[in-house]
Amino acid sequence: MKILTFTGRTPSEALKKAKMDVNYNQMLHIDTKEIQKKSLGREPIYEIIMGIETDSTHETYQKTNTIPKDGRPLTQMSADVLYDISYAAKQISKIADVRDPIYGHQEQTPQNTFEPKELKEIKSEIAKLGDKVKIIQNMFWDEKAPDLESHIPSEFAEIYRLASQSGMNREHLDAIMRMTLEHMPFKMRENSATVKRYFQTILRKMVPVRLEATPSIGNKKVIMLVGPTGVGKTTSVAKLAARYSYLMQKKYKVGLIVLDTYRIGAVEQLMQYARMMKLGIETVVDPLDFGSALDSLKYCDYILIDTMGSSPYDRNKIEKIYECLDGNDAKYNIDVVLVMPSSIKYEDLKATYENFSSLNVDTLMFTKLDETRGFGNIFSLAYETKKPISYFSVGQEVPEDLVCASSDFLVECLLNGFNRSKA
Repeated sequence: MKILTFTGRTPSEALKKAKMDVNYNQMLHIDTKEIQKKSLGREPIYEIIMGIETDSTHETYQKTNTIPKDGRPLTQMSADVLYDISYAAKQISKIADVRDPIYGHQEQTPQNTFEPKELKEIKSEIAKLGDKVKIIQNMFWDEKAPDLESHIPSEFAEIYRLASQSGMNREHLDAIMRMTLEHMPFKMRENSATVKRYFQTILRKMVPVRLEATPSIGNKKVIMLVGPTGVGKTTSVAKLAARYSYLMQKKYKVGLIVLDTYRIGAVEQLMQYARMMKLGIETVVDPLDFGSALDSLKYCDYILIDTMGSSPYDRNKIEKIYECLDGNDAKYNIDVVLVMPSSIKYEDLKATYENFSSLNVDTLMFTKLDETRGFGNIFSLAYETKKPISYFSVGQEVPEDLVCASSDFLVECLLNGFNRSKA
């Protein structure tokens, strides 16, 4: 490495000289120091020390698909590159510690005294350099980077990594990335934060959501929750019942129907909730009794139905739920909500949906958002099936841990993780 020095009356002046003399993108900032203090009749002098590679190694860093002359593949060199980046980042931090004398401490040393205009120029250069460091770091985010990575500009590496690690289906992610690259204005690609905001906007527009609607006059809403065993259907029914009967602007009359007679504990749990909230409740053992149970609760504005948990591959139990729906004879319009845990991978979510789809699923509800860190699987299922999401369950508390679905909330979880304060 060849060491070059540049001097000026201010650090920004020295930096400008460096940019004029040598290709700035090929230089590594090493140090900035004051070599002559300002005094009466004498201007201060600052020195910037830069390093530049004298062999072809530096060019290798710039080309992501080439092999250096020493034979080492790029993935083996990434550690060395990141070490240099880390050192540069430390230097950036030192420069960024400069304070504006107007707003800083009263006791100032001469080396920290800069004109506001010059300080603004330095901060601008720091911001640009810091973003370049971030971009280069993300270029090496995974040694086994996907094939599409070689076609993605470096500015998009961070957002691609976040979405990929969230559990989003690879085909969906690649399709969305191609769409983003095709439509995003080049002006917006200059900053990684702008890229992330644009990507968030694209994702929000692709999440189907059903807004919560209240019963119209003279009509009632009948909602049936179906899904695998242990996903939280019974607790979700209790949350919805409390929401409709106590938390909304109008206190609606709510009735409960239990089809889950296989699990005595589930029946007892829901009956306890019904007693606490003073709700009507009916149990159904035979599908032929389902219509009568609905009629007995016809005075209610909402009728919530808890079904038996079933393995997605247990056709017999799913068939019994279908018999109840089929025996309704279209007398009541029943919304079928498929409840699934957010903590399983996309392939399992998709298999669950396909096996319960014979029940004519209307909306999706996801539980246990507080038990996972990846939410791309939820996005991919909604994107693939085009079925809207109605609710999220974010914990065990009744009724607090229930969130009406919104695309903003899901995308925020996907890219930044679940935050209970934003639920």
